[in-house]
Amino acid sequence: MPRNSSRNITFFAPAKINLYLHITAKRSDGYHLIESLVAFANCGDQISAVPSSKLKLTIEGQFSGDLSTNSDNLVIKAALMLAKFAGIKATGDIILTKNLPVASGIGGGSADAAATLCALIKLWDISISTKNLFTLAEKLGADVPVCLKGVPSIITGIGHEIISAPKLPKLWLVLVNPNISVSTANVFSKHKEKFSLTQPFTAKSQSVEKLASALSNYRNDLTTAAKLVAPIIKEVLGAAEATENQLLTRLSGSGATCFSLFKTKNAADAAVKQLQTKHPLWWIKATSLHF
Repeated sequence: MPRNSSRNITFFAPAKINLYLHITAKRSDGYHLIESLVAFANCGDQISAVPSSKLKLTIEGQFSGDLSTNSDNLVIKAALMLAKFAGIKATGDIILTKNLPVASGIGGGSADAAATLCALIKLWDISISTKNLFTLAEKLGADVPVCLKGVPSIITGIGHEIISAPKLPKLWLVLVNPNISVSTANVFSKHKEKFSLTQPFTAKSQSVEKLASALSNYRNDLTTAAKLVAPIIKEVLGAAEATENQLLTRLSGSGATCFSLFKTKNAADAAVKQLQTKHPLWWIKATSLHF
């Protein structure tokens, strides 16, 4: 939720987790069709915006050094696109607090773009329909619409077709990234396996154990390709699977971030300690689901 004042508007940009990701086809234009159950975590980036006579982006946080503030940043692209739609000059001092690793398979850039749209709509006092807002989001990237929605969802097509997911139980995640960036386009280009059949997720899981059991019938079809691009992913998956009390371990998106499901915070925190002891240079985070 935003924190509004006359001086500052702030939106949370949560990490996006692909609990499963199936590749179902490839279009003639090269885009792959997917089916994925997406959830969001209570860890992420933050977008803040305050009035200014011109548009300026400042990046802070742990991973600030991995991004530029020029026009190829999705935050700037979102601001310019929204201003063009509204027929106004793009202004405002935007601060991106970058807590998530860049190009890591958990939708950080897409979530930042979605949060930017929401923040600037309020800052600029723009009236925009939901349809037009999601059209802008689609133009920014395949994951931006679902990040704009921000709740557990099933996405199909190239990521723009979104339906609500069955209710998910409260659970804890441990996210693990070996501090490397992975190109999504590169991973998709390496995908050579047979396409998956459409397999809609309809399980109504009342517990984390039942959810993990249901998800075991699904997979991330990009895992093999991601390992080819970044072989260390195999080590990350193995390390995460070796933690005590993990119920399911899987790659998120195109990687290199992997996640494990846990029933309790204590179990997740214990897994973080176990992983940090053996892999002190990795980014490792325990978090709950964001609803």
